[in-house]
Amino acid sequence: MIHDLDESIRELLRRDALAGTDVEVAFDAPTREWSARRNAPTLDVYLYDIREDTRWRSSGSVGVRDEDGFVARRASPPRYFRFAYLVTAWTQRPEDEHRLLSSVLSCFLADDRLPPDVLAGSLAGHPLPISLTIAQPPPQDRSISEVWTALGGELKPSLDLVLVAALEAGPRRPVGPPVLEEPRIRVRGEEASRAPARRRRRPAPEAEGAGAEVAETVTGGGGARPGRTFPVRAVGRSPHRR
Repeated sequence: MIHDLDESIRELLRRDALAGTDVEVAFDAPTREWSARRNAPTLDVYLYDIREDTRWRSSGSVGVRDEDGFVARRASPPRYFRFAYLVTAWTQRPEDEHRLLSSVLSCFLADDRLPPDVLAGSLAGHPLPISLTIAQPPPQDRSISEVWTALGGELKPSLDLVLVAALEAGPRRPVGPPVLEEPRIRVRGEEASRAPARRRRRPAPEAEGAGAEVAETVTGGGGARPGRTFPVRAVGRSPHRR
């Protein structure tokens, strides 16, 4: 994916910032040895930092839909990564370098994401946009001067280009085919369930004190499908209570 990001940046620069010029676009580290070999105007876009943007991390799973809009697979939520580029211009005159940087700045300020028509390789048709920022203050743990010190070169005017792209995390798990038929509901023994229960009362034995027990049997079902028969006992009101 990283090489597709490089090609997308190259296509956008050649189309909007360097149209009609013979300026080359390189992705090399701007070291002393590299700059000494330059004999043509060059715009260098050096990738110097890659890290995950943990603010957008989430858990669970998301549905991946097919061309018909049905969920075909389940996958983990995407992970977002920040790709930081150091953009520098290399010519024989500082004035020409400033003009190149001005064109690059105007190019990336025109939109807050990479245009879909310049996305290359696996990024073409990507469902999530690739956002970008240009010339923003770097975070506290990353200094441009430290980058130049690590490269062993002299400090030059530069632009800090940051792209945020989503990457798939984990395998995709297929799901079953969508249900296209309406549900069918059938109730068995419907006629039997509608039949009232038959109750057979038998005389209750006489009781003294608290009251008399009333015993009866209840039979569910009916017709050719009789139900279960079970006894029911209840305690009647005592004749001495009001």
